[in-house]
Amino acid sequence: MTHIKIDPAIAEALKNFTLPDNLGFGQVMAPVMASCIYENGRWGQLELLPYGPISMYPNAKVLHYAQEIFEGMKAYRVGGLGPFIFRPDENHLRFNRSAERMAMPHIPIELFMQASLEVTAYSADFVPRRSGESLYLRPFMFATEEALGIKPSEKFRFMVIASPSGSYFSVGGLSVFIERHSARAFPGGTGFAKAGGNYAASLLSAIKTKNLGFVQTLWLDGRDKKYIEEMSGMNFFAVINNELHTPEINDSILEGITRKSIITLARDAGIKVVERKMEINELLEDIKAERCTEAFACGTAAIIAPIDYLAEESGERFPLKDHEGKLALQLREQLLSIQEGRSTDIYKWVVNVEPKSLPKNL
Repeated sequence: MTHIKIDPAIAEALKNFTLPDNLGFGQVMAPVMASCIYENGRWGQLELLPYGPISMYPNAKVLHYAQEIFEGMKAYRVGGLGPFIFRPDENHLRFNRSAERMAMPHIPIELFMQASLEVTAYSADFVPRRSGESLYLRPFMFATEEALGIKPSEKFRFMVIASPSGSYFSVGGLSVFIERHSARAFPGGTGFAKAGGNYAASLLSAIKTKNLGFVQTLWLDGRDKKYIEEMSGMNFFAVINNELHTPEINDSILEGITRKSIITLARDAGIKVVERKMEINELLEDIKAERCTEAFACGTAAIIAPIDYLAEESGERFPLKDHEGKLALQLREQLLSIQEGRSTDIYKWVVNVEPKSLPKNL
């Protein structure tokens, strides 16, 4: 690991921070953050700072041309174990795939890992201890070059912030609105990258979904509005004829790390997993005929969330026979027990983080 510069003000930030009882998701911020500057074609020194405002010029390119990417990871510390970070190597690979698409520099694995581990290590006392809760880690990078010309930035800032968080969804199945008009992403675009603009493109439909009384939006392909893609921040699975079906990855779907993990767990349990183009109308017929008995969403934040029913804008609903999600909850518990260190990690997915205290001379 490279040398990290620690801001002395961190001591006071850590001392003054207390973990509230009611966490929510992404609302409470850990008192430390990591930062590193890219300029003149190279990355500078990694710094550990107190969490707080950042400064940039009004003509920073990120504010005008959305040259920005991020990741989401979790650290767990249940039953006195850990903290454990789940599959950060996969997040690093995806971060760099996003960087390539957004004309941004790669982050070296050593820098990405050290920044994530240092924030976790110094925030170890603030990782929630209840099962299903975690320290949500948000690595991100944005363009900082001060110029209004439309060209890729040559200056960037990489940061990692963290949020002690509860469960993403409350108890109960999701109600899912089928978006047949708007599109989140298109072939040849940025849909496969974890770029902020993709999420901005989903927000208007999120308002419509909420106003119609539903919780989540199911996106179809941008070209034909025919094939299931994803659910904004989550991937989609359906149990059809006792097989697990999920849309095959293309350049307008974000390849989820939770999705990849579920596929491995299911196949190792002897469940047939089918990755294919999934036509929405065919799925609705399968639900009505009870060939499709269960569906669920998955992602880092949500882990796995069963779906209660799918719905059209007209109000027509397509309830799932097993809306409580027998397989979904089975896979969720299996995955969560690995993430929390409660079961043997035969896949070597978990990275153990040693808690840290500040040096005495700081």
